[in-house]
Amino acid sequence: MSTISAPEATPKPLVLPVSRSFFWLGGTALLALLVYYFVGIEQGAVAIFGNDTHVHELLHDGRHFLGFPCH
Repeated sequence: MSTISAPEATPKPLVLPVSRSFFWLGGTALLALLVYYFVGIEQGAVAIFGNDTHVHELLHDGRHFLGFPCH
């Protein structure tokens, strides 16, 4: 009598294609968030650089031009 056996499945590791465009996208997103913070949110009173308003005053007119209220 002959027995029929099922072929064994060998697991293959999952390989995700990571290209240079992935790193460009991540870097661009990080840069966009930093620009958004400094132009739109940074008020000086809760600044990440302490109680300093130099960044706020530097971007003040551009903030109003883009429609961000700041006072």
